[in-house]
Amino acid sequence: MNLPFDNSLFLIPATSGLIFMLAGFVMLKFPPKKINSLYGYRTSSSMKNQERWNFSQKYSALEMIKLAVILSLTSVIGIIYSPEGELGIFLGLGLMILMVVVLLIRVEKAIKNKFGNE
Repeated sequence: MNLPFDNSLFLIPATSGLIFMLAGFVMLKFPPKKINSLYGYRTSSSMKNQERWNFSQKYSALEMIKLAVILSLTSVIGIIYSPEGELGIFLGLGLMILMVVVLLIRVEKAIKNKFGNE
């Protein structure tokens, strides 16, 4: 079986899933210690205090790894289905954007559940 390296519906989820997984492992192994605006999971709710910051860094890294695995597995769709033209690009990017949105929603919900509306 030949892998469809010219199919965007395979390439985008596979490569972005691997990149997200690597980023999640790096954030898990080397989380930012202090609140900053350069590195880490940075939202207004995660930057309110140090306790929230520490929680959101670990939680977001774990969620990023989970969602990266799911995103990588969706690349199987690109092996089964090869859309014509730019449709593959739109579908691949759509899957990637969906995973980012799901990551934000899940981490923000976890922060809210743990800390409330402090």
